[in-house]
Amino acid sequence: MRMGEGKYSTIALLTLGCKLNYAETGTYERGFVEAGLKVVPWSRGADIYLINTCSVTATSDAKSRNLIRKVHRVNPNACIVVTGCSAQLRRREIEAIPGVSLVFGCNEKKYVVPNTLNYCGITQAMTATTSSVFAAWSSGERTRSFLKVQDGCNNYCKYCTVPYARGESRNVPVAECVANARRIAALGVKEIVLTGVNTGDFGRSTGESFLQLLKELNEVEGIERYRISSIEPNLLTEEIVDWIASGTKFQPHFHIPLQTGSDELLERMGRHYDTRFFADKLAYVRKVMEGPGKPLVFFGIDVMVGLPGETDPLFRQTVEFLESVRPSFIHVFPYSRRPGTPAAEMDGQVEEAVKKKRVEVLEELSLRLHAEFVDANRGVHERVLFESTDRQGFMEGYTGNYIRIRRPYEAALSGKIVDVTI
Repeated sequence: MRMGEGKYSTIALLTLGCKLNYAETGTYERGFVEAGLKVVPWSRGADIYLINTCSVTATSDAKSRNLIRKVHRVNPNACIVVTGCSAQLRRREIEAIPGVSLVFGCNEKKYVVPNTLNYCGITQAMTATTSSVFAAWSSGERTRSFLKVQDGCNNYCKYCTVPYARGESRNVPVAECVANARRIAALGVKEIVLTGVNTGDFGRSTGESFLQLLKELNEVEGIERYRISSIEPNLLTEEIVDWIASGTKFQPHFHIPLQTGSDELLERMGRHYDTRFFADKLAYVRKVMEGPGKPLVFFGIDVMVGLPGETDPLFRQTVEFLESVRPSFIHVFPYSRRPGTPAAEMDGQVEEAVKKKRVEVLEELSLRLHAEFVDANRGVHERVLFESTDRQGFMEGYTGNYIRIRRPYEAALSGKIVDVTI
């Protein structure tokens, strides 16, 4: 059956969770569009729904299930396709939800497009892949794209389901990453955000190195800026920092997971560093990359509150540690007890009301630290990549060190990098 001859002509794609999911959804979307499907808003009653789920917390699982039920109510006759981490870890639950037609776990990503099209009786061409990991990149924005370079994790931290959902660490070959970056550049996109579950572990399955990847991506014409979405502190090596600081397209912006500022809890959760190592890492980056007239380095830090055994004094250690290292932003989230993980069986589970209060404390701290970071950059010359959205007569963009800049809307500046003084 060719497009237009049957009941399947439109598709809506919905994504929950991380940047990695958005990169993968973007790749699914291009495959469906190439087969002739028209992408429509989910509320319009699409013929096919693709839902890319998240399972990082119990709330994420619930949101995934609720979204499936919601689109089924919008169009009870639609073909509902579910993939992502919740589909991997809660497959039987997902399959039992009314309206679900197909479920793809994390090891089946390359089959999402062809098998869905086959299920719907749509003629399509098979796309070959040479990688052992599903390569992906997003293409929904004019200004930036999320490029997936790595998947999976071997750390098995005590609280985390990611290794069970996404498998062991593996990566897209450097050559394929570079080829995808060139495809992104051909669309006129100026900025790429490198994504992965454990991005700095790049090379485990191909024998290549993360620094090798960075150097080759740096040579791609048309891409003017790169960001590393998340990297473990022990994998952000001095060699990598020194190279980035030498004058590259990689921005002074790092997203580094801390999880807790308590050495006792870091060890208990199986993390591979202590607070001294973490503080020294940030200090080294600042020493190498900052200086008179230069923008300050933006550090976004993940922190989890309410880990098993987190007493009030241990939480206070986290607050005091964050005060001392002064990140630019704190991504705070409460610990979620995930079945099948060692932490779920540990003593000292923290009450939800206590977690909520601790989240509020760190969110207030984050707001203050971010405001102080912006103030400390006043008068510094930076470059802003402006986005195309008209926000009631204004447009926004981000500096290299991730400060949001707002100015009157000017269509000619959309997707352009402009010199500014903060």
